Amino acid sequence: MQLREAIRAARQWGPFTARTVGYGTISLTLGPLTKDHSASTWAMKRWCKSSARGLHIDVEATGLENVPTEGAYVYCSNHQSLLDILVLGAVLPGDYKWAAKRELMNIPFLGWHLKLAGHVPVERGGGPRVAAEVIKRFTEVLGHGKPLLVFPEGTRSEDGVLKEFKMGGFYAAVRAGVPVVPVALEGAGNLMQKGAIDTGDGSMRLVRVRVGKPIHPLDTGKEAARVVDLRDRTHAAVAEMLISLGGRVAEAPSKQDGSSTAASSAES
Repeated sequence: MQLREAIRAARQWGPFTARTVGYGTISLTLGPLTKDHSASTWAMKRWCKSSARGLHIDVEATGLENVPTEGAYVYCSNHQSLLDILVLGAVLPGDYKWAAKRELMNIPFLGWHLKLAGHVPVERGGGPRVAAEVIKRFTEVLGHGKPLLVFPEGTRSEDGVLKEFKMGGFYAAVRAGVPVVPVALEGAGNLMQKGAIDTGDGSMRLVRVRVGKPIHPLDTGKEAARVVDLRDRTHAAVAEMLISLGGRVAEAPSKQDGSSTAASSAES
C-alpha cells in the first residue's frame, strides 16, 4: 500500500466514520421516541445521502414513480458493490428493511442502528433451519406493512454480470401476497475495486439506478411454482433494465423446483 493511497483512504473513511457515529447516535437516541422509529429512518437516509456525496458518488435514479405509495413490497436489486446500500439508500423511498449480513450487526453504531430499526440479519450457509427462519423474518416484516430490500443474487457480483437469483425474498413475497419491485443499478462495481482500501482519486463517479413496475405473484397454483415464476419474472425485469443501463447479464436461470432450493433461499 502506497502512502498516497493510505492518505486518500484516511480522508475518505475518517469523515465516513464520523457520519456513521453521528447519524447512528441520532437513530439510537431519538428513534425509540418517535412513531415507527421515524427518526431512525430519517437518520439512515441522511447517512446514505451524505456518505454517497462524501465518497464522491453521484446517483441518478429513474422510475421512482413505479414504487407503491402504500403497503408492503419487496425491492429486489442486483448487487455490484459493498457500497450498494449507500447508493440505494440515497434514492429509494420507503421505510424499508434491509436483508443485512449478520456480521454488520456487530459494527458499532451501524449494527446498533440495524438492530434497533428492525433490519433482518442474514447468515450465509446456515442450512435449511436458518434459511427457514430468515424467510419467516422476511414475511413478518412484510406482514407489518413494511417494505423489504433484498439482493437475491446472494452476494455481490465481482464482474458486474447479473447472476441467478436465490429464493428467499420471493418466498416471502408469495406468502405475504405482496409485489416485487425490480431494481437495477449499474456503475457501482467501479466504486471500489476488489482489494482496494479507498473509493478512488476523488473524482465523482456516476451510478445509475432504475426502478421497474411492481411484479405481482400469481394468485393460484402450488407455492413452489409461484415462487419460481415470481423469481424468473423478476430476474427478467432486472436483466432488461440492467442491459438498458449498459450492464451485463449471465444466462437466464434454469427452471427448477422451488422446494429443492429452499435450503439456500435466504442468502439474499
